[in-house]
Order: sequence, then C-alpha cells, then structure tokens
Amino acid sequence: MTRTVVVLGGRSEIGVAVATRLAKGATVVLAARRSHDLDAEEAAVRAAGAADVHRAEFDADDLAAQRPFLDGLVGRFGRLDTVIVAFGILGDQARAERDADHAVAIVHTDYVAHVAVLTHLARIMRAQGGGDLVVYSSVAGARVRRANYVYGSAKAGLDGFASGLADALHGSGVRLLLVRPGFVIGRMTAGMTPAPFSSTPSQVADATVAALRKGRDEVWVPGVLRLIFAVAKHAPRALWRRLPR
Repeated sequence: MTRTVVVLGGRSEIGVAVATRLAKGATVVLAARRSHDLDAEEAAVRAAGAADVHRAEFDADDLAAQRPFLDGLVGRFGRLDTVIVAFGILGDQARAERDADHAVAIVHTDYVAHVAVLTHLARIMRAQGGGDLVVYSSVAGARVRRANYVYGSAKAGLDGFASGLADALHGSGVRLLLVRPGFVIGRMTAGMTPAPFSSTPSQVADATVAALRKGRDEVWVPGVLRLIFAVAKHAPRALWRRLPR
C-alpha cells in the first residue's frame, strides 16, 4: 500500500521540507487554510517523487472541526503513516503584553490547538496499530525568556504535553518524535536578527528525517543546543531576564 504522509500546516517551510524528504512513492496531504494557494508547496512535493498530492482545507484553531477532518482523512486515505504537525504562529510579543486577546490567540494556536489535534491523532494511530507523529516544540520553551514569554510559554506547555503523550504511546506501535529547533531563519522570522546557533528549514527537516529513521524520540536542532540549555536552565534569573531573545 502507498504510504500516506500528512502535513498539518501545509504552508510551513519546515513541514513541506520534511514532506519532500518523505515523498518518494508516497501520497502526501497538505492541509492548511487557503489550501487553494499551495501551488509552490504542491510542486515541491511532486518534484520530490510523491505518488500523489492532495490539498485539504484545515484550520487548526477550529477545534470542533478537527476530529471530523481527521476522520475524513482516514476514510479517504486509510492508514495515516506519518503526520507532521507543523502549524503555529510566532505572534507579536509587544502587542501580546498589552492585548490579552492576542496573547490568548498565540497560546490557542501554539498550545491548545496542538493538544486537541494530537489527542485525536493518538486515538487514530492507536486504532490503526502504529504510525509516526512529528511535533515541533522549540528551545523557546526549554526555559521561557522575558523577550518572548507568550510564545515561549505556549511551546513549554506543548513540550510537556508531547513528552507525556510520547510516554503514554510507548508500546502502542505509535511513535512521537519531538523536535526542538532553535532560531529558524525563514518566513516566520523575516526581519529579525538571527540568534546564535540558528538553522534553516532545510536543516531542521534533515535533522527531523534523520531522527525518524533512527527511531529517536526527540532531537534538538542544532544538537549543541541540548548542552547549552542543560546549563542555561541553571542560570541566575537576574541574568536570564536580560537576554534579548
């Protein structure tokens, strides 16, 4: 049977880059809002050797629609072999500090919507007896910083939820890979000065696929960040709050 690879967040640079690396001979589903406007993403996946590519209209923030949407994918494609959960927003920290609605919107997309969709996906994949889930956390959640604490707090929550879910799935045949990138140079961070140990969507995708193939449960991108944050979590708070990002 043809493998099915689903990208939730089909416009994500990282998600599409991962899909191109898994595309050969597979059916790829690109799920996103404004799915009619995914010509470049579909072309990239087809060029990578996908057997077929489908677009699906998906709004992660519409929690009530998530389960029917995912059940519809199962009904149409059968087994979901790999699901890349790649949607999210960075938001505007300065605005979030004065606009509670914006702060909640960031947390809703980057945490609440993930909790819902991952719970649904865990149910589906348990029922089918296996599959791979890829979840993108961030070093921003490893220790939340003053400069981006709204986004960072959402990623911290997601990191904890995904780690616990991975343990709950152990032995079920379903594997959850948790990816913790540092600063990623791409559309989401356009105009921002890259932080030390930055990476590109292509580098994050390479690390993601390598970790999948090795059967790993988590990966930091780049790997040196694991060591840096092992030390950073013990940094004095007075010093930590001065960090620019």
